[in-house]
Amino acid sequence: MSYLFKNLNLFLYEKRDCALLVFRIILGGMFIWHGFPKIMGGVEGWTGLGKSLSVVGITFAPAMFGFLSAISEFVGGICFVLGLFYRIASFFLFSNMMIAFFTQMIAGKGLFKASQSLEDGSAFFAAIAIGPGKYSLDAKLGFLKQ
Repeated sequence: MSYLFKNLNLFLYEKRDCALLVFRIILGGMFIWHGFPKIMGGVEGWTGLGKSLSVVGITFAPAMFGFLSAISEFVGGICFVLGLFYRIASFFLFSNMMIAFFTQMIAGKGLFKASQSLEDGSAFFAAIAIGPGKYSLDAKLGFLKQ
């Protein structure tokens, strides 16, 4: 039994860069999917998104904050999928998700509504430390120490 687990562990370890690529495509793809309509929402949509910060007392420039959130999701998702400026994109996506989590909790929406933001934010936090893997533009451009 130990032999089986040892070989399975070795096999999975050797495939970690493939797993990171799949992880980047799925999670980043979902953020592109969710971010695109927010980008296309224009000033009205950005204002609505930015107004969520009012629960923490930030009531100025809601369109700007909404736009920053939308661009973080859409462009950050693209960078995440490509593995380009991966850790920077992961940081912005993590920050965006933590702001979403806290504003949802403070607004009284509860953990059931806010849990997805917390889960996604946790994944992006881990992604900062783990890195994009060798199948990324960061690796191809020499931004990663291999």
